[in-house]
Amino acid sequence: MKANVYSRPAKPLWVSVKQRDDFEKLAKAEPIEIVAVDKATECHVTPDNVADRMVSYLGPTGDYLTLEPSAGTGQLTKALLRSGHSQFELTQIERHIKLAAGLHKFGPVINRCFLEYASEAVGKVEFPRIIMNPPFREVRPHVKAALSLMGQNGHTEPATLVALVPITFEHPDAETLEVLPSDTFAAAKVNTKIIRIVKG
Repeated sequence: MKANVYSRPAKPLWVSVKQRDDFEKLAKAEPIEIVAVDKATECHVTPDNVADRMVSYLGPTGDYLTLEPSAGTGQLTKALLRSGHSQFELTQIERHIKLAAGLHKFGPVINRCFLEYASEAVGKVEFPRIIMNPPFREVRPHVKAALSLMGQNGHTEPATLVALVPITFEHPDAETLEVLPSDTFAAAKVNTKIIRIVKG
């Protein structure tokens, strides 16, 4: 075979490239916050729409010291802030170290077991508003402890507790506000409802 078959005598050594600068600017993509929760925490993340409704059941926004006893990822706290509640009137309690670390941006956090906190705080502090999604397996002691901290704290309006609990939970003073769809907490496989207890 002839050698000239493999040669290109007129091969260009440079190619001109036109620089383009007429691209449209892309909108900055915001990262999606991925919430990973250890199964052992029994933290069931409250959907935004459910959290917003729970806050509305507490009553009008005001200067009410509000307790979130099992703050978890802060879903109920965020709903309180969206409604206009002051972060300086919040008390968030969360025993899981990593979850508690993520709550500081929303307001004060106490990193400990709520049941232990309540046993020490009873008679020393009163919360006119309590909003909670307690661990489903320990719902009764958590609601009982929360009720021990409820009080008007100088307000004329009665103290109010709103909680998301398993559908089997019963309390003589509890008013059932909503029975939630069965897929509200798909991972938990527990049917739930929203209750309200008013005191004072």
